[in-house]
Amino acid sequence: MDIGIIGLGLIGGCLGLDFKALGHRVYGVARRSATGEAAIALNIVDQASTDLNLLAPCDIVFICTPIATIVPMVAQLASVLASGTPITDVGSVKAAIVEPASKHWPYFVGGHPMSGKSEAGLAAADPHIFKDRPYVITPIADTDPKAAQLVESLAAQLGSSIYHCTPEDHDRAVAWISHLPVMVSASLIQAALQEPDDKVLTLAQQLASSGFRDTSRVGGGNPELGLMMAQYNQTEVLRALKRYQYEIELTISQVEKSDWEAIAQKLKVTSVGRSQFVSE
Repeated sequence: MDIGIIGLGLIGGCLGLDFKALGHRVYGVARRSATGEAAIALNIVDQASTDLNLLAPCDIVFICTPIATIVPMVAQLASVLASGTPITDVGSVKAAIVEPASKHWPYFVGGHPMSGKSEAGLAAADPHIFKDRPYVITPIADTDPKAAQLVESLAAQLGSSIYHCTPEDHDRAVAWISHLPVMVSASLIQAALQEPDDKVLTLAQQLASSGFRDTSRVGGGNPELGLMMAQYNQTEVLRALKRYQYEIELTISQVEKSDWEAIAQKLKVTSVGRSQFVSE
């Protein structure tokens, strides 16, 4: 199969590595010709260009660009691809993308492979990062069934665990487990940076270890990605932030009142509750 990938960053690079290993022919489009040349040298794609016309013969195209550019990219591809060619994306927001993209191209299928790394860029691409990880497909009433089936088939070839839901349900769920953590983590870093005593701030920076590393990691990531999460999933991010604000205010009140029993009970609940979301 001929597979097109637009955006040769981390996710686009990882997809290219896996699809080539599976025997597919991969065509890559990047903003800079040097990126395409690097992708060929790293055996991530077979051909590369800065011109979308390279993708004309493709059987499917994956858009791996920032959230803000996905819908405009679909509109551009509509004049390049043969009718019936599925287009999918890897964006972490779906409601703001799927319906407008589908109006430009009836063979668009919303997708979100939920895997990544702390590093960014093509050089960080590794094979098999999608294996045993969730791959969410978000069809709407107008989604072409054959296009959705092809996306699901390719996700299965990656070894992903496939989930189907509406774009709205996707966005509400990922607000809790992806977008809210970014906002909270960023706020933690910002708060720590406001320590007014330079000596104490320096000491905190020197002592910071696994606890701070774990809770601050996503807040110290790609600023553009974090901004777009908040901007394009605004309603659900706000819903999650307000509930988190309530929990923080409740904790403040409990500490102020020396209500250690309430704090202990909360920590017992969260100690068990965390395992419902992640396993070590």
